[in-house]
Amino acid sequence: MEEILNTYYKDNARRLRGLVDRILLKFGGLSDMDTDDFYSLANEVFADAIRRYDGSGDFDGFLYSCLLNRVKTEITRRNREKRRAERMSVSIDTPVDEDESETLGDGIAGSFDVEREVLGKEEGYSTRMLRYLERLSGLQKKVLEMSAVGYSPCEIRTQLHINEKQLAECNSAIHSYRNVSVLL
Repeated sequence: MEEILNTYYKDNARRLRGLVDRILLKFGGLSDMDTDDFYSLANEVFADAIRRYDGSGDFDGFLYSCLLNRVKTEITRRNREKRRAERMSVSIDTPVDEDESETLGDGIAGSFDVEREVLGKEEGYSTRMLRYLERLSGLQKKVLEMSAVGYSPCEIRTQLHINEKQLAECNSAIHSYRNVSVLL
């Protein structure tokens, strides 16, 4: 038993790694990280094989078949997980409302901040910003300006004499992808 251990684990487990490399050549397309995972798997298989080996036959052949079966099983499992993930993927262009005007992508938060963009322009607006502002109603522009300066939603509602629903609709238009897209 000790002789088998020494044979496979001398020189940083060169012989065991060699067996794994030979098996992995049949599959290809594996990264170094995947290869390291299979080396770790080989250690588990080796421990199991040495426990199950009954002394009859060639240990090299027995270990090779155990490794081959386990590697095939692991690659099959990984491929199955990839396919499962692909089936569950949803495009960000998937409509989320009945008239298909809003998509999942419209609801994804990004680093772009309309209020900061409006507030940060001291020397006039760019052509894109002017196009964006043209898309907004007068009330929406007032809400945007007040938000950019730092008014709270309650203060905006009070000063503009609007209710929560109207403020929410203004904010929705201000941040809608359809309007903001001219800025990107």
